[in-house]
Amino acid sequence: MTEAGKTSLDSVQKYRSEIVAFLREMIAIPSESGREGPRCERVRREYERLGFDEVFFDRLGNVVARIGNGPLKILMDGHIDCVGVGDPAAWEHDPFQGKLEDGKIWGRGAVDELPAIACMAYGAKVLRERGFPAEVTLYLTASVMEEDCDGYCLLHLIEKEGIRPHVVILGEPTDLNVYRGHRGRLEATITTRGKSAHGAHCDLGVNAVYKMTPIIADIEALHGRLRHDDFLGKGSVVVSFIECTSPSFNAVPDSARIYLDRRLTAGETLESAMNEFRSLPHLGDAEVALLKYNETSWRGEPARQEKYYPTWVLREDHPLVAGVAHAAEAVLGRPPAISRWSFSTNGVASMGRLGIPTVGFAPGLEELAHTTREWIAVEDLVRATAVYSRIPEILAARKEELIAAATPTNGD
Repeated sequence: MTEAGKTSLDSVQKYRSEIVAFLREMIAIPSESGREGPRCERVRREYERLGFDEVFFDRLGNVVARIGNGPLKILMDGHIDCVGVGDPAAWEHDPFQGKLEDGKIWGRGAVDELPAIACMAYGAKVLRERGFPAEVTLYLTASVMEEDCDGYCLLHLIEKEGIRPHVVILGEPTDLNVYRGHRGRLEATITTRGKSAHGAHCDLGVNAVYKMTPIIADIEALHGRLRHDDFLGKGSVVVSFIECTSPSFNAVPDSARIYLDRRLTAGETLESAMNEFRSLPHLGDAEVALLKYNETSWRGEPARQEKYYPTWVLREDHPLVAGVAHAAEAVLGRPPAISRWSFSTNGVASMGRLGIPTVGFAPGLEELAHTTREWIAVEDLVRATAVYSRIPEILAARKEELIAAATPTNGD
């Protein structure tokens, strides 16, 4: 650990209890996609209490704070919405209590990804006290609707609100390592059509479920032959949901539909994946369709896009990767691993669609996300906050290089 890193940690320690309290209070407010309003209000109050230069809701409902007014624009993003809890009885601790026990905080969102919101906010607070770099404008976002449509919140912020950063740091869990990409994904359906008949005369009908059966086998076989990338891993496809329509439980189904979760590794595209579905051996006259996202935010703003989320990778020698890794090493006393997520993030918009250099850094274990055992170590909250306080300082010293490299080719 460097002397600067030790100073950062010491500066954060006095806010330890406040960081913990803020995180626990956020966890205690249920906030699924499209219903984030009360939690957003809680974050807005905290940003205002911390004395940031500007705090506001954008039209979609993202909570935005600005600190500083320098030429290098840095965005630190943590999404505020969480998935549901499923069966509450499956949880060892109340998912909305934010229980603090044995140095850990438990609950829905304790990993994915409320810690980043708390730590980024207090990291900015500590940095202001230490002396905010004149070269930097720092934006903090507690973004909405990510679990339903990852990336849409940042597309809105950048394209419709006009806040375009030079670099983005995401708060998805990385276990205090630095992540620089992940597979893309898409959501699609395949629908078969049949002919209804009374169950007592089933031979007079055409069973749409039976027509779907070999297609499902085709999907399973397709998964086994998808591309592999040494960094991102293998492409994948899974049948995630099945439904059918039928006049009654005593009739032949006249339609069936499967929903597909397709993860795209390097070299796979929307077009190539959809063509694979259209070329399935037993597809016949079945219909293949890309799903569309069509919802309304908690502030009443419509959100519309195809459910396709591009693969992205930032090259390992990019100055943003080096800068965030430097900040982490200064605090942690070890070089962080440089890796990638298995799941998808808001980086599908910032880097995948818009080419804005993006990395991830946050506390928490990725494999705990969306489980009934989400927890975060308080010590890791302190460490992460200290790293976030260092990142703008280190990136400020690379200002010219980062601004010049702000629009790389995707996958560069």
